Amino acid sequence: MDPECSRLLPALCAVLADPSQPVTDDTCLEKLLDWFKTITQAEPSVQLLQENPCLVELLCQALRNQDMSTKVLSFSLRLAGIFASQEDCFQYLQQGKLMLGLFGEAGALGLPAWNVPSVRSGWIQGLCFLAQHPSAEQFLVNCGAVDTLFSLQGDSSLFVASAASQLLAQVLALSLQDRATPQLDSSDGTWPLCAQNIVGYLEESLRSGATPQVTQALKVLTTTFGRCHQPWTAALWRQLCPLVACLLEKDPVPSAHSLVDLLLSMARSPAFGSPDCELWTTLAQTLRRLSPMQAGPLALGTLKLHDCPQALRTQAFTILLQPLTCVLGAAAPPPGASGLWDGTGDSPAMADTLLASTSSCTGLLCQSLAHLAELQPLPHGVQAWPDAPLLEAAVTTLRFCNGSAVPVSSAGARLCGILAGCVRVQRSALDFLGTLAQGTGPPELVMQVFAVLLEYLRSPDSSPMVLKKTFQASLRWLLSTSLSKAGGSYDPGTYTQQFLGEVWPIMQKRLCSPCWEVRDSALEFLTHLTTHWGGQPTFRQAFLASDVPELTQQLLQDPEGYVRASAVVAVGQLASRGLQTTQEPPGAQQKSLVLELLHILSTDSEGFPRRAVMQVFTQWLRDGHAEVAKDPEQFMARVFQALSRDLDWEVRVQGLELAHVFLDQTLGPPTCPYAVALPTAAPSTDPAKVLQILARVHILEFAFRALFDCDRPVAQKSCDLLLQLRTRTAQDSGLQGAVRGADPTTVEAALRAWRADKQDQPLGELEPEVVVAMLQALDLEGLRATLAESSDHVEQSPQSLLQDMLAAAGALGEHEADCY
Repeated sequence: MDPECSRLLPALCAVLADPSQPVTDDTCLEKLLDWFKTITQAEPSVQLLQENPCLVELLCQALRNQDMSTKVLSFSLRLAGIFASQEDCFQYLQQGKLMLGLFGEAGALGLPAWNVPSVRSGWIQGLCFLAQHPSAEQFLVNCGAVDTLFSLQGDSSLFVASAASQLLAQVLALSLQDRATPQLDSSDGTWPLCAQNIVGYLEESLRSGATPQVTQALKVLTTTFGRCHQPWTAALWRQLCPLVACLLEKDPVPSAHSLVDLLLSMARSPAFGSPDCELWTTLAQTLRRLSPMQAGPLALGTLKLHDCPQALRTQAFTILLQPLTCVLGAAAPPPGASGLWDGTGDSPAMADTLLASTSSCTGLLCQSLAHLAELQPLPHGVQAWPDAPLLEAAVTTLRFCNGSAVPVSSAGARLCGILAGCVRVQRSALDFLGTLAQGTGPPELVMQVFAVLLEYLRSPDSSPMVLKKTFQASLRWLLSTSLSKAGGSYDPGTYTQQFLGEVWPIMQKRLCSPCWEVRDSALEFLTHLTTHWGGQPTFRQAFLASDVPELTQQLLQDPEGYVRASAVVAVGQLASRGLQTTQEPPGAQQKSLVLELLHILSTDSEGFPRRAVMQVFTQWLRDGHAEVAKDPEQFMARVFQALSRDLDWEVRVQGLELAHVFLDQTLGPPTCPYAVALPTAAPSTDPAKVLQILARVHILEFAFRALFDCDRPVAQKSCDLLLQLRTRTAQDSGLQGAVRGADPTTVEAALRAWRADKQDQPLGELEPEVVVAMLQALDLEGLRATLAESSDHVEQSPQSLLQDMLAAAGALGEHEADCY
């Protein structure tokens, strides 16, 4: 331990032990515990206690002083556990019966403070630290801690109950860690006494049939099998398996969710990986006995296993498919339907659950759709993935929800009533439909997919979220069906042309929606369409023949900031593709757009539209947009004039990114044999002229001010920019020679004033040689290193922590507090 910390520690222990002293906050106590953990990992705990007897005295005070704060008592229990995690230190503390006094029945358990959850939690955590060596096992039995843990399994505090469950699993593993043989039997005395007690408690809880007790036992077992993969776990399961099987005979099965967690935890363990393991039989039995809603998570988890027997995998997949089987059987098949998949016949229990109530029907369908969507991308999920039937099921589900399905039975009529307008199922089905775009399907079914998507886009009953999901699914299907497999490019195929031919009237309607979320989703969809198909003649012709361009332009003045931001991005993408939004001559229109976006950057009261403008401007500069390339200096000067007054840190960061792009294009890219030429005019190679340009367009002043920005990302970005500029100008011998005659006094004074938060100080003339002199004088590498450190890097030492805690208690002399 640091000598200064050793000097401060007695005073701090005295403050903590004194009930009249104000108790420091929990955060400082947690940091103090972390510090002691670090120390005990680096040096023997016994030596630490011998050199700092005040620590032992603090633990003794926790025994004697019943008025001690509950925070400090909890801290002391955990601290004792940290020291006792080393076996020799445990023996050292036991010499004075200190550990028994703290954790035994005469210790914290007998104090009034035991009623406080944080004290019980501290007691458990202290034992968690302690339970690391063989001596701890016997101690836990002798002091009655195991019996106390049994009672804490049902604690009123969920945090305490959860911690007690995990500690019980840890103690069981500790008592059996050296038992390598799987032929253990708790009934013949070969199990240690501690393990026999715990297993007996688990058996009794499982036999009780009461859901709370069963849940507690299953949680302990789940933790045990999840952490331990030794052979004794197989012996433990053989002993408890009959009791778990008895649970499956009850109706309903008690604590089904905890049982699912247990079985999946075991199935992931290498100890149960053999094909003839009894666990697979239990899993199959559980899948049959659980209700459809309870069996879904177990079926999904089973299908994610790598070593699952094929018969069990088929059974699990059938369970996930059954809700959709019921939906398909209740409606007339759409054109191109392939019929139901094999092996998934109707389940009466599934049909009863599906039609029982609105909540059970929607819950079961949404769960099935979500699980199948999660399973679809997995390479080991299902060998024969039924693309066409699943596609048919998703379309049929969506038709039941919008009322266009044709029921063929009483169940179908019931489903029509339950699912009509159900937003929750619509969202799940649309997500699943988008996932299925990765596969293939019969042409007739694909046509049905686009038909139902258009129905949802047209419907006035589609909610904003459903419309957003529909736009997303439509985009995925458009990309999937139009991707050229050979070249990887997007080509407007038959499906895409038909869809886009009908979508523009819908887009006109949605861009005029009174709901801002709908307008926003429509603009995002338009941006994606333009990105992928804006260069196709058929797309351009249909787009320009509609009112969408003009409506998009009008939404730049939308009252909602999110919509204005999306409109800026959409308009920027349209302009990049040469899709004019008015009938004016191209030059006039583009100039008008630049000015309008500059107006938004200068005057919009919300940050999102201004950030969007900067994204568009940066992309335009990269792409060599016609209006920007015509006079880059004028464009940059206008942008940075507006940026100099912007208070949004993200806007300023994007401004510095724009400056990076401009610098690369002006100086030319760094010398590299693999560099690709940018689509701009030949860059100037004279660094002095480049510095003059950067000064004229206000980039240099903006970057120097940003060095002292209160938002760290801005300062970091500025530092990177100036470092790049210094590197690129260092190669010019003429500039380096002129530096000796430069007078940067005015600039240095301005930078000192800005550092002191006096932003009104003028920067002065930024002649090239002055700029180079300032770049050389500034410690940019040091500043970058400082900015890369965490926000509390100035003082985070243990000494600082001890000083702060003492200062909070008024136990430091004048000028000793570390008030960082």
